[in-house]
Amino acid sequence: MTSTTADSAPAGSLPRPARLMALDVLRGIAILGTLGTNIWILTDPEGLVGYLNRLVTAPVDGWMWAEKVLQQLAQGKFLGLLTVMFGIGLAIQQASAQRGGRSWPGKYPWRAALLFLDGLLNFALIAEFDVLMGYAVTGLIVAFLLARSPRAQGRWLIGMLCLHLTLIALYALSLTVAGSTDGSGAEPLSPNPYADGSFWDLVLFRIENAGLFRFETVLILPLSIALFLLGARLFRAGVFAPGGARLRRRLLVLGFGVAAPVDLLLGVFGGGDWVLVTRYAVAPLVSLAILALVAEFYVRRTATGFTGRRLSEIGRAALSCYILQNLVSAIICYGWGFGLAARFTPDARVPFTIATYLVVVLVIALFAHFWLRRFERGPVEWLWHTSYRRIAG
Repeated sequence: MTSTTADSAPAGSLPRPARLMALDVLRGIAILGTLGTNIWILTDPEGLVGYLNRLVTAPVDGWMWAEKVLQQLAQGKFLGLLTVMFGIGLAIQQASAQRGGRSWPGKYPWRAALLFLDGLLNFALIAEFDVLMGYAVTGLIVAFLLARSPRAQGRWLIGMLCLHLTLIALYALSLTVAGSTDGSGAEPLSPNPYADGSFWDLVLFRIENAGLFRFETVLILPLSIALFLLGARLFRAGVFAPGGARLRRRLLVLGFGVAAPVDLLLGVFGGGDWVLVTRYAVAPLVSLAILALVAEFYVRRTATGFTGRRLSEIGRAALSCYILQNLVSAIICYGWGFGLAARFTPDARVPFTIATYLVVVLVIALFAHFWLRRFERGPVEWLWHTSYRRIAG
């Protein structure tokens, strides 16, 4: 993804557009926000399996409400934001191709293939909750959809959104009819590769359970397509431009005024069975409000400030930081690293998780800052870009 504005003017008629500060900041926020969700998976002694069981059983220690609120504040919002940002990135790439007189999607399938490879390696070696593979598939589909008319794109957006909401509604109906589960029958992992296994044991565990770990990616494909297309439409509608104030106000009211209270109440008091409803039906609306808020904040500013610069650095090296934050967390938590997740008692899990999150944020912020002082791209971005140039020409 690039962070420059673009339009569809003929080649040579416009200078290279200016870089949009808000895009880099938003990507940085999305990366740190996804860590805010994933860190609870990483600090669970049984990894993703234990995290899913804990969602159903719910914590019962003295930190119960703190854990519920902290998890719900991040749950789904920043995944949705990151998904919308990928759609915006596609719109920018398409406009750049049109401005340069190149066909679209052109060689974009090579980009998608490389992103899929990155995601596959990240999934197998580091994090079973990887999102890059899903984004690669979604991006490939949407790249061809963006070559169609705006009306056709609108039909696809509405169709995918209706399909997704139908699936979520059927799930919510099943909960109403069958009742919530208490998760008491969940069996602990034995052996537990997260706490006791080697690095290679975890790789094999992910491969053996790939169907379970990749289920979410398949489930939310219609939503991902819809959010990619929505991101492209919002960008073209001027959500980052001074004239987009009315659009930003609507997104803020919808996201923060309506969706956020529903999301928090349903997520905290509704039980873990409702996580699919909050994560995939309500939280994406909050994501749009976050986007609108940051866009409004930077629309007339010429400087990002200290915090904005740090977020921008993470955003410019987003792919590297996404992989690095999972790797550093795994080293801290898993048995092949320091193995701290299994050493802390359940009562200490919330303070341990918060401390781990802050440490990882500090590490990736320092990494992005010092790396980008010497290099234009993050290391994974450089490798990805170099590979693309060699393959695609």
